[in-house]
Amino acid sequence: MNYKNYLFLLIFLSLSLISETKLIILGSGTPNPNPERSGSAYAIVTNGQAYLVDFGPGVVRRASALSPSWGGKFQEMEIENLQYAFLTHLHSDHSAGLSDLILSPWVLGRENSLKLFGPRGLKNMARNITKAYKEDIDYRINGSQPSNSEGFKTSVTEISEGIIFEDENVSVEAFLNNHGGFKNSFGFIFRTQDKKIVFSGDTAYSEKLIELSSKADILVHEVYSEKGFLEKTTDWQIYHKAHHTSAIDVGKIAKLSQPKKLILSHILFWGNTEFSIIKEVRQNYDGEVVIAEDLMVID
Repeated sequence: MNYKNYLFLLIFLSLSLISETKLIILGSGTPNPNPERSGSAYAIVTNGQAYLVDFGPGVVRRASALSPSWGGKFQEMEIENLQYAFLTHLHSDHSAGLSDLILSPWVLGRENSLKLFGPRGLKNMARNITKAYKEDIDYRINGSQPSNSEGFKTSVTEISEGIIFEDENVSVEAFLNNHGGFKNSFGFIFRTQDKKIVFSGDTAYSEKLIELSSKADILVHEVYSEKGFLEKTTDWQIYHKAHHTSAIDVGKIAKLSQPKKLILSHILFWGNTEFSIIKEVRQNYDGEVVIAEDLMVID
């Protein structure tokens, strides 16, 4: 084998060892209690490790649905393997699953503390959840149930803009978005060996988001139906315009940032159809658009 062929083989083998990053939709819903859409939650899976983004209601059971224990194919989704989670903001539809995420994986075998990254106030939230369940935790540790004394603990990093986490698999950058008067609200950029994945978080139209999501492999963006918006009362229109993004404006954002895939999630349909939402996006954007559904796996 000559040198060039040998070098080509080494490059090929090296690339084949890189685990393709996948985005998993664990929860695509909103505060509306749609039983088919759990609260906001996602997982990035790469090189055998899962990184959660948001933990709305139902996050643990949605993750379990994709684990081998429950007929899925992702070992990373076994709940004792859920060890890293990033929170965009403290609104309950994004964070109400935290008690389940802290406690259930520990009960079923997680031996390490849960690593949490999110806005100021997350440390207090995690601490108070642990305090609220003190009697349960004490009984499991001191009673006859096999347990450990670490897996229910949390290690919380309260974040600001910039790189907030790095390991051998991923780099995570946080940026402030435009969620009305809720100032401590973030989007995230995940960079892995093969992908750039951007999460808008809850946000109105954002020039910063457009800049930072430029040429992303995947842009996950919240959205509401413009048609439904026009049927809302004035007070709700004022609220939604300041805190969220219409399908028409998401199309404008995608036209400027040009992601390879635009994933629409956290969707306020207000009685309208997926076709209607996509039609509104298409007024400005002609790239690939996907309506998120719970348990969807995106390459």
